Amino acid sequence: MKGKERKLSPAELKRKEAYERLCQEMEQAGYRKRELTVGLLAANTLSLLLSLPFAIAITVIYFLVNPQGSFQLSSLWWLVFFPVFFLLTAVHEFIHGLTWSRFCSRGFGSIAFGVIWKALTPYCSCSEPLTKGQYILGGAMPTLVLSLVLSAAAIALARPFLLVLAVTMVLAGGGDMLIIAKLLCYRPEGREALYYDHPYECGLTAFER
Repeated sequence: MKGKERKLSPAELKRKEAYERLCQEMEQAGYRKRELTVGLLAANTLSLLLSLPFAIAITVIYFLVNPQGSFQLSSLWWLVFFPVFFLLTAVHEFIHGLTWSRFCSRGFGSIAFGVIWKALTPYCSCSEPLTKGQYILGGAMPTLVLSLVLSAAAIALARPFLLVLAVTMVLAGGGDMLIIAKLLCYRPEGREALYYDHPYECGLTAFER
């Protein structure tokens, strides 16, 4: 999804201006820019393909450990599920920001949160360039933390509701998996490379020299 294909919010426009200034500064410092972004439609499809095997694995382990367990859910379970899901989604994005902020000179001042309402896609954006390891750690941490905690609790307590939440969090982290996979497949030509979270598209920008 390109910025020109949808109307950017005021916050996104502000970040776009800051991004364009950063690109100029990095180019003046001898860096070359390469955008590693993915359209939302492709991101939704590929992220599902990446995350589905992990979701299946968690489900299989759950039933192997709890072969006699019941998977019955209350008829009103969805009244609890959706509020908890939205809360966990917020926690997911907060973990992104918390992790990345540890590597930023301005801490949380370099982190922005928002929602692309047209696609109902929440996001967390970091406005400072990061190393490859820093970016991957911040990208992977929410899915690792939430899915591991919820999966362990679901398996240990034999609670199908927790299993549904664990699987949902894994699937919700598919977009992060896709971006991390794209970054891992990227081979910079220069010796030095920094990675900047794209301010309004799904993906990131690589600066190398």
